[in-house]
Amino acid sequence: MRYQKLGDTGLDVSELGFGGIPILRLESAEAERITRHAFDKGITFFDTANAYKDSEEKMGRTFEGIRQKVVIATKTMRRDGKGAGEQLEQSLQMLRTDYIDIYQFHQVAQESAWEAITAPGGALEVLQKAKQAGKIRFLGVTSHSRPMAIKLIQTGLFSTIQFPFNFIEEAAKDDLHVEARRLGLGILAMKPFAGGVIDNATVAFKYLRQFPDVLPLPGFDSVAAIDEVVSFYDHANVINEEDEAKMAGYRRELGQQFCRRCEYCQPCPQGVMITPAMGYQVLARRMSPKVSVEFGRQAMETVPKCIECGVCIGRCPYNLPIPTMLKKHYDMWECHCRELK
Repeated sequence: MRYQKLGDTGLDVSELGFGGIPILRLESAEAERITRHAFDKGITFFDTANAYKDSEEKMGRTFEGIRQKVVIATKTMRRDGKGAGEQLEQSLQMLRTDYIDIYQFHQVAQESAWEAITAPGGALEVLQKAKQAGKIRFLGVTSHSRPMAIKLIQTGLFSTIQFPFNFIEEAAKDDLHVEARRLGLGILAMKPFAGGVIDNATVAFKYLRQFPDVLPLPGFDSVAAIDEVVSFYDHANVINEEDEAKMAGYRRELGQQFCRRCEYCQPCPQGVMITPAMGYQVLARRMSPKVSVEFGRQAMETVPKCIECGVCIGRCPYNLPIPTMLKKHYDMWECHCRELK
């Protein structure tokens, strides 16, 4: 495992990170064992969020006593100052620490969200004060909209940008990453497995390792998964024709039926929570029916409001048949609900 500076932050981080979503479905003892195993294998960068249920709490227990040896990034979805401040305090308590290394505005993809964050008394104002008070070392931002992400990093307000990056969603390498490097931001890659649709870890990381200053954040739920990915970093990275062919196969299969979570389709006139509902199929692949049903319930219960008006299709830059896909995912969710009764 190599270690390197994260952008211009001065933080030394491992070349591989740890995403905190999967441990929410594990019992506490197992989650802590797996997280500690990642640290013992050389991983020092751990990413979580207030929205990830008890992920922060599990990490907090894991790193008690070794806090100075890890870099912790977490996030808030709140756009208002009061809410963001409250979530920061919750995160500090759950993580059992008095500071967050990187505190990120979570999923800023629309202008309305950014306007709320930067409004007087908004989240930015409150978190900048928390940074001055030493509760936050660096501010970061995450997004699923590339144009918005580029705009955000050009404000000069952030030290890191977290954005989806994998061999299917690779457009960021041509503009967002270039601009982030120019500005000295650390680049964090969420969704190294494209949200779960890439099931070949070897090929996924052969692609990602071509970009050594981009820090991948795979989610781990087993010791075996950690050991597999860490082992890729034990030898030189070589991409052959067979690897290229496998990547091309995934791109052909998923290209036109893959939600990139850019949120251009929203808001729905009928109130359907399109983006999270479009992700239910992937969610169900990654989690047990019990966890996925409850995690996706709020969004899935809005799907019957769809009247197939087509507004979302007109907005989608990828021309996805959104109502048809929503119906398919809703049927799957209902099936899982019945199985649990």
